[in-house]
Amino acid sequence: MSRFAALLAPWALIALLLGGWELACRALHVPSYFLPPPSAIAVTLIEDWRSLLQAAAYTLSNAVAALVLASLLGQGLALAVTMSRILERAIQPITVVLQVTPVIAIAPLVNIWAGTDHPERALVALATIVAFFPIYSGAVTGLRSADPDLVRLFELYGARRNQTLARLRLPSAVPFLLEGHKVAAGLAIVGTVVAEFVAGSGKVQGLAWRILDASFKLQAAKMFAALVMLGILGVALYALLQAVERAGLKWWRGR
Repeated sequence: MSRFAALLAPWALIALLLGGWELACRALHVPSYFLPPPSAIAVTLIEDWRSLLQAAAYTLSNAVAALVLASLLGQGLALAVTMSRILERAIQPITVVLQVTPVIAIAPLVNIWAGTDHPERALVALATIVAFFPIYSGAVTGLRSADPDLVRLFELYGARRNQTLARLRLPSAVPFLLEGHKVAAGLAIVGTVVAEFVAGSGKVQGLAWRILDASFKLQAAKMFAALVMLGILGVALYALLQAVERAGLKWWRGR
């Protein structure tokens, strides 16, 4: 298969699906409030691009803040538990509970604790909880992935614990950290959107609020337009982290 065909294949499939969707809506006379055709969604995107962009910026800013906070907490805690087995055994049940608890179940509580005057605090907190575990798990796994023979060699030469950590364990953890951040980025957006839905406040001007507002007015085209923007956000953030991963792995292989 040629490179051009490989690049064209996904776009051709998308065009085929959108064309079938458009024809089906027009042929079956589907009401626009039930399922709008892609052309109506495109018109909405063009007409409301400014407000959609503002909403996307609000959602993205909270998701990025949560990702940064989850990264700092996850990596810091991973370093601590790597240095202490007792601390790991103490923390492990809490991290597992946070991972398996649906964020929507604790969202109302976090909203109350954050205060109705500061809904963005709840958004960042909930998205941080969702994004925390992949980074923490990847960091712990990566820090313990160092070659045991190299660890023994460091000990043989009298390397201190912090020297082994900085010169061996941290470089070994790079691939795992990068992959954990890629997974966490998507989860941060999901957590932010869920928190926006639960907040249900006019002060939360993100994409989820636009979906809720449009659903109350039976404006399905606006709902789909916001969903398209969410998809673009997710793909853009993933592509950015994938580029960072390629650069990081290139440096790592060079090491």
